[in-house]
Amino acid sequence: MVYCFDDFVLDPGRRELRRGDDLVAMEPQVFDLLAFLIRTRERVVSRDDILAEVWGGRIVSEATLASRISAARSAIGDSGEAQRLIRTIPRKGVRFVGAVREQADAVQTPAVSAAPAFDGPAIAVLPFTNMSGDPEQDYFADGMAEDIITALSRCSGLAVIARNSSFIYKGKAVDIRTVGRELGVGYVLEGSVRRAGSRLRINGQLIDAASGAHLWAERFDGQLDDVFALQDRITESIVAAIEPTLELAEGERRRATPPLPDAYDLLLRAASLRDAFTSDSLAAATACLDQALAIDPACAPAMAAWAYCQALRHFQGWSAPDETYRTAAVARAWQACEHAPGDAQVLWMAAFAIWNMAEDIAPARELFRRSLAINPNSAMALTLSGWIEIMAGHTAAGRAMIERARRLNPRDPRGWFAAGALAICAVAEDDLAGAVQWAEIALAQNRRFAVALRVLIVALVRTGEMSRAGEVARQLLSLEPHLTVSEFLERIPFPAGTLATTYAEALRAAGVPP
Repeated sequence: MVYCFDDFVLDPGRRELRRGDDLVAMEPQVFDLLAFLIRTRERVVSRDDILAEVWGGRIVSEATLASRISAARSAIGDSGEAQRLIRTIPRKGVRFVGAVREQADAVQTPAVSAAPAFDGPAIAVLPFTNMSGDPEQDYFADGMAEDIITALSRCSGLAVIARNSSFIYKGKAVDIRTVGRELGVGYVLEGSVRRAGSRLRINGQLIDAASGAHLWAERFDGQLDDVFALQDRITESIVAAIEPTLELAEGERRRATPPLPDAYDLLLRAASLRDAFTSDSLAAATACLDQALAIDPACAPAMAAWAYCQALRHFQGWSAPDETYRTAAVARAWQACEHAPGDAQVLWMAAFAIWNMAEDIAPARELFRRSLAINPNSAMALTLSGWIEIMAGHTAAGRAMIERARRLNPRDPRGWFAAGALAICAVAEDDLAGAVQWAEIALAQNRRFAVALRVLIVALVRTGEMSRAGEVARQLLSLEPHLTVSEFLERIPFPAGTLATTYAEALRAAGVPP
């Protein structure tokens, strides 16, 4: 069924709004809103009705709702003043009041065969919609999408559809589920560009191609003084946010419909267990990775993930008393680098394991540099690299890397890593108030993060808050029952200097056994 009104034709099946022979560009939510209003034109629809239909029941601000209604009016030549077609009924809702003629689809679109699905997460970046009304700005919208395709291609384990394939949808209001089926991808990134004078607004949305659900959305505003700098900033922000979002979404997808227990599935299960970040979950994650490597002994991502999980257990004090795990973890980290020297994630995971557990920790910094050269927008690589720079005594360089990671991905669900590292940086720079603040931010996100508990003890002891320092020390000992100061100093790599002494004195003063 298509709907005809004025000189427009709305085709929900093809997700197209046409005026004569011209396709009218619309953001997906605006199209959904217009289609809903036309479909329910016999009655006034309330704000709750719209939220349930267009946003799946999610709460959005009045400003967001008003902007979508305004965009729908603009697309069909209406306005808030005229309200010729879309009328606001005060204190009741909105109604489409134009004359509509329904007719059956005149032409059936030939079916497009589905592309074979990828054996892992795959994404298509659609051409960004130019919402400025100026065709001259198409170059900027296309350039944004091309830059994002290039940057996403550097993310390890992610298949990215080439520009020539995804740009066939340019100028078409397509159903995301159709795109996913035709290109064989599980995820689609779409967006829009709107220009007003020298100001520019970019909207991006990551969508699950199977269900049509929105996984992530963000808006970016900037000036056009330097177009390329603005493109770079938006691209790196989108890529940094999408990488962890895809990892979480892919894990959820696999848990919902468990496939055969192949190595890749076990790798995803291990990532989910690792992110739960308990002693038991990390042990279970390493067990999953042992199974993955039994199936595929040459799987470099599984090798690196196994070594990384051992590093997490190591700095938390959750490893087995038998320290042979250190030798095994370092060996697997190096083996992973040899098997996948161009995989950015393999390199940073291996680097973190080597820094924490190897006898010679210096090569870890070079591995981090190689990882960031391949994918400079990985927030996790920047965070962990910055952390070891701080521990190596390079506080300014380390802080800069972590602050960049936080700018790239301000909503990172693992942001407690960055906050804990900034707390260590603050102690090293004698900013004790800052250390307390950052440690508390980290612990608000993860109460089990031993690194944040330790640095908080140091800051509290040095500011004379002995009672609270003792309380935090008891929390730490409940996580690490066998912790002693001497064992801690042997386990954690400190640079030559006073930081190790500062930690030792503070932990002892707070009640940690010597």
